[in-house]
Amino acid sequence: QVQLVESGGGLVQAGGSLRLSCAASGRTFSSVSMGWFRQAPEKEREFVAAINYSGGSTAYADSVKGRFTISRDNAKNTVYLQMNSLKPEDTAAYYCAAGWRYYSRDAKKTTDDYSYWGQGTQVTVSS
Repeated sequence: QVQLVESGGGLVQAGGSLRLSCAASGRTFSSVSMGWFRQAPEKEREFVAAINYSGGSTAYADSVKGRFTISRDNAKNTVYLQMNSLKPEDTAAYYCAAGWRYYSRDAKKTTDDYSYWGQGTQVTVSS
């Protein structure tokens, strides 16, 4: 079992920055991919960013490339999402997820690749 707890969300003006953190429990954290997804009201959950077990492979949605950076600290069982140049369209609940494949070379981009989810943290960007 893996439990995930997100933090770092909040209200920020357009152009501002936030850093989300996701603390994971369980001994498998360093063996699996981690991902960030987001869901705006009345919209489907969408992929934001992912990182493989070692941090050697990352993937981003086109809408956040160049603005968001995903990273992980396996010693702290934590994955981060640094969000810069935020836009109103980034407003959503952001969810951390842990994958179910061990030692995958690639960062995974679909919800089917993840089996554990956090409770979400709200990010609101005002114009």
